[in-house]
Amino acid sequence: MAHRPKRTFRQRRADSSDSDSTQEPFAEPGAPREHADLGPAEEGLPSGGGRAEAAELPRRAWGRGRGRVWASSRHAARAAPRLDRGSDVPESRAVDLSTDEEDGTHRSSESKDDQSSSSNSSSSLEEEFTSLVNIPDAAFIQAAYRKRELARAQEDYISLDVKHAFTISGMRKNTEYPESEPDDHENIIPFTLKLQTLRQKMAEETAARNEETSEDSEEDKKYQDIWEQQQMRKAVKITKGRDIDLSHSSESQTVKKFDASISFPPVNLEIIKKQLNTRLTLLQDTHRSHLREYEKYIQDVKSSKSTIQNLENSSNQVLNFKFYKSMKVYVDNLIDCLNKKIINIQEIESAMHALLVKQAMIFMKRRQDELKHESAYLQQLSRKAEMSTNRSLAIDEKTQWILEEIESRRARRRQARVLSGNCTHQEGTSSDDELSSDMIDFQKSQGDILQDHKKIFEDVHDDFCNIQNILLKFQQWREKFPDSYYEAFISLCIPKLLNPLIRFQLIDWNPLKFDSIGLKQMPWFTSIEEFIDSSMEDSKKEDSSDKKILSTVISKTIIPRLTDFVEFIWDPLSTSQTTNLITQSRMILEEHSTCENEVISKGKQDLLKPIVSRMKKAIDDDVFIPLYPESAVENRMSPHSKFQERQFWSGLKLFRNILLWNELLPEDTLQELGLGKLLNRYLIIALLNAIPGPDVVKKCNQIAACLPEKWFQNSAMRTSFPQLENFIQFLLQSARKLSTSEIRDEVKEIILILVKIKALNQAESFIEEYHLDHLKSVIKEV
Repeated sequence: MAHRPKRTFRQRRADSSDSDSTQEPFAEPGAPREHADLGPAEEGLPSGGGRAEAAELPRRAWGRGRGRVWASSRHAARAAPRLDRGSDVPESRAVDLSTDEEDGTHRSSESKDDQSSSSNSSSSLEEEFTSLVNIPDAAFIQAAYRKRELARAQEDYISLDVKHAFTISGMRKNTEYPESEPDDHENIIPFTLKLQTLRQKMAEETAARNEETSEDSEEDKKYQDIWEQQQMRKAVKITKGRDIDLSHSSESQTVKKFDASISFPPVNLEIIKKQLNTRLTLLQDTHRSHLREYEKYIQDVKSSKSTIQNLENSSNQVLNFKFYKSMKVYVDNLIDCLNKKIINIQEIESAMHALLVKQAMIFMKRRQDELKHESAYLQQLSRKAEMSTNRSLAIDEKTQWILEEIESRRARRRQARVLSGNCTHQEGTSSDDELSSDMIDFQKSQGDILQDHKKIFEDVHDDFCNIQNILLKFQQWREKFPDSYYEAFISLCIPKLLNPLIRFQLIDWNPLKFDSIGLKQMPWFTSIEEFIDSSMEDSKKEDSSDKKILSTVISKTIIPRLTDFVEFIWDPLSTSQTTNLITQSRMILEEHSTCENEVISKGKQDLLKPIVSRMKKAIDDDVFIPLYPESAVENRMSPHSKFQERQFWSGLKLFRNILLWNELLPEDTLQELGLGKLLNRYLIIALLNAIPGPDVVKKCNQIAACLPEKWFQNSAMRTSFPQLENFIQFLLQSARKLSTSEIRDEVKEIILILVKIKALNQAESFIEEYHLDHLKSVIKEV
């Protein structure tokens, strides 16, 4: 069969749908014709099985509805060749059956739905089918063939079978010469009457649809949609077993219009009120159930809280955990607070330290500049060649101003000593640190720094900035849980926690000032001592680790600050500064002596080492005793003699300040500094250059008075230290000179000096040499 054109689905009446189980669709005008054509075929069938098969054919055709009519019209040309070849009645049935099978492959699901309805009316259909069958003649078949060829040329239908092309060509050959075919009635195949074309059917359906009333329009549209869905199933060939509800999806996509003919039940106020009351009752019941659940949850929460509280009160572990947790939170907050404030503390501390260093440098530079200018002036004065013709010395303005300033300060000090009754003061032993214009600026800057210092902990609670409150927290821990307290090594942590707070209290502390508060009077010191004392009472252990807290604080906090003062601010020539520094250092070292360990020993060395270095630097930089010709110093009122005297007493002052450290620094260190570097190098040379007399003996007495008595407490000692050998020889030389002169009373004082410094052998030899028997009693008293 040749390829057929594509099938085009055209709109038709919905009452021809296969799903309609009523008999009304067969009342169409074309239906009686179809059944009339099938009549002769029924009569021509053989008896027995043939008639049964013929009876079965109308039932299948009826079950397929409109689709059967389409198949008959399209297969009319296929049946004509079989008629020419003399096919009998069974072949005609085969044609109809094959057509049914071909259509059945496209709508097998539809035939299953129609079987139930077709079985009920099989008897009545059989009678109608028998009466409607009629065999057309050859002219009618030829006309039908030509119409079909015309329809094929216009592609007015869709081919149902494209495989049997050879049947078309054979059928054309047979139909072109109908005269040559046999005229035997046995070879004539019963055929239906000419069926209406698709266009005719559509025109009839359109005319009939226009005549229908508006009441049937909605129903026809529904049937039409069902028919279109069935045709779509044929096109896509949906496989068996796949259940896709196209009808439901199509209906869901179709916009449903409101049908005014549908009637609703009557509605009145009572019905609405009843429904609202029913809804309100349901909501109230739901609300009451929710309230019961809420009350139940509230009771469960209260019960849980009471259980937790009971467990906390009854369990020691929970109490311990609660305490440890509170301590952890407190320590974390304390550390956070100190970490934020330490930056401000460091800034204020640095500002104060820089201010003090600046002041110390001003005094030191002024002393050195004045010494340099005064020494240069005296050198020019001693050179007559540099004198002008009018015998006046040419001095620059700066030197002249400095000399006047020096003399004015000395005059003020002299007047102050006279008013105070101090007539034994020697020129050159004053610190020369009187107030000047710079001190006003210093005090103003210091006041500003202290104002900023007070604002650091203004926004902090006392529990986080008061050392006593902080130690009280740890004291509670130690009292409640001593084992965990000592296992946590709290004694090592407390000094680190207190370091920022102690530094905060030490910002205004100056250990070089006379009126400076002592460490033992500071609040942090007393708080730590109380904490340590309570620790000894609680633990009752002699080796309690809390005893080391104070020593550790001093080693880690106090000594570094004190070291800064020693290195950059302390002036060893100032007796007041040295005395105050020794007092603070002695207290610190005494606290260290109570607990000896490596850390404390290192802290002690860190303090003493810069002290020794600073004194060495002072000996090298600040001691200057010039040597002038005897003619220049014979007159005690001459500038040279006065300058030399001041410098000697200044060196002797430094000698005394160095030996004040005798109980803190080792003896060998002091002997090296005081005796080896200062006495033998500077003081003895100045004494040798001086004129023997009462003044020299007085200076020697002052030197001997500076020597620590602790060095000479050994009663078996007959010879003094090797570093004092030069001093002893100078004393003996001075005694010899004085014994030959008229001044002999000073010889006894020299012998007493020798006895004091344990130069007994030298004193006895001198007494025997000069037959000073009255002085032997002095040696025996020793």
